[in-house]
Amino acid sequence: MQQEIQLTREVTAIQIPSGDSVVLPVGTPVYITQRLGGTFTVATSQGLARISSTDADALGVDADEEKRKQEQAVRIKDAPLEDQIWHQLKQVYDPEIPVNILELGLIYEINVLEGNDIIVKMTLTSPACPVAETLPVDVEQKIKEIPDVNNAKVEITFDPPWEKDMMSEEANMELGMW
Repeated sequence: MQQEIQLTREVTAIQIPSGDSVVLPVGTPVYITQRLGGTFTVATSQGLARISSTDADALGVDADEEKRKQEQAVRIKDAPLEDQIWHQLKQVYDPEIPVNILELGLIYEINVLEGNDIIVKMTLTSPACPVAETLPVDVEQKIKEIPDVNNAKVEITFDPPWEKDMMSEEANMELGMW
């Protein structure tokens, strides 16, 4: 059973699935429905919203634990750029599915261009995917967190269309699809 949390301060969140910015005032009751990839999906009286890890304290989340996660990200910074990108993409989740986008099989290609501009070719689970507006932005933002990246752009394709057999064994197990 999820526990109601009252926000301890005002936070700016992203509404799901619209992608619109919304300000949640101090004292707003929320329920954390998902806590993956450094963001928090919360249920509010106005629907779902995504809160950044930088606002974790407003949810009463342990800042030290979040700091440990950030320190792990620092350790990966010495890896080759493409490895850093793959690592970052493992931190991106569809807010409605508790599996990262790599395990879901949504990433088709990563191109590192001259000047460290990154182009990611990815798909969605369907053309009518509720997070079609927000998920590509999440991917771009996650990649832009890498210090050596100049810019990141996501290209959505449905060729080939996503199918359940594109998911990893780990994703299938997590979702109980065996």
